[in-house]
Amino acid sequence: MAKRIELTLACGDYEIVRALKEGLVVPDGIDLTVLTAMDAAARHWRFLNNREFDVAEVSASSYIMAFDRGLPFTAIPVFLHRRFRHGFAFVNSTKGIRGPADLVGRKVGIQSFQVTATVWLRGILESEYGVPYDAIQWFTELDEDVPFAPPPGLSLSRLPDAQSLEDLLVQGEIDAVLHSDLILPWLQGDPRVARLFPDYKREERAYFRKTGVFPIMHVMGIRPEIVARYPWVPINLFHAFNESKAIAMRRMENPRIVPLAWYRDAWEEQEQILGRDPWQYGLTDGNRASLDALLAYSHGHGLISRRIPVDELFTNVSQGRRRGNEVRI
Repeated sequence: MAKRIELTLACGDYEIVRALKEGLVVPDGIDLTVLTAMDAAARHWRFLNNREFDVAEVSASSYIMAFDRGLPFTAIPVFLHRRFRHGFAFVNSTKGIRGPADLVGRKVGIQSFQVTATVWLRGILESEYGVPYDAIQWFTELDEDVPFAPPPGLSLSRLPDAQSLEDLLVQGEIDAVLHSDLILPWLQGDPRVARLFPDYKREERAYFRKTGVFPIMHVMGIRPEIVARYPWVPINLFHAFNESKAIAMRRMENPRIVPLAWYRDAWEEQEQILGRDPWQYGLTDGNRASLDALLAYSHGHGLISRRIPVDELFTNVSQGRRRGNEVRI
């Protein structure tokens, strides 16, 4: 029996990795143990601090910070999670906040200063709406994945463990929350909570039309000693992720799959706006634009010491020009 190397992969339980998780797609020469049960924040921290997994979907912002500090990690250009961010900015509806400019001087809660969703929202507020990141009082809920020294003049406070961003927002103790997920008071219809951008989809579409950026949230981290010992592993994993995604996209084109009345309309609208493969992997022009923007925001907010060239961040997964998966006999 052919010998295969054993690797652990920690990632989200996405449709685009289902074929890998279920063994329909098997990376050449690799026996994967796929772990999908943990939440994203725990996975990122455990990979970056404890190195518990060989390969892991990890916060793009925290990975960039780890790379900038010379910590022992590399990555392959696989981006399982992307998300426009305007719809995840929430305000206390009693505070008179009518638009982004009203956040200046306010108390704003975030999960941590380096959470990728927060970096994107801070950067977008600054670059697109003229709200300086250091004109806000920031309150964090989680420990930072990668320790850093806040830039001079930044108001940044860690909440006690017993306090919750969502509770403080509802109580009016803070004025707004920028979050990676939909917060519970909003989902429960609490009238004291509103979106900063009521027509967030219009804002997100305008941002994409202007910048070409569909924000990348996570990258695929890999321990560098694996790459050094098995230099073929990143390439084989990259192709396996692509194959798994292709299977998922073919399946999801079928409107019978999802119990939504106008699902196919949403699918076609996405194609019209974002193209046929918005979740493309590799260092394509669109992905470079997204990563360049994130690097600019990270550097501008004091998270990294320099504007790192995109190519430095990733292990090369090229097979050479015009060489692909086709096999002829």
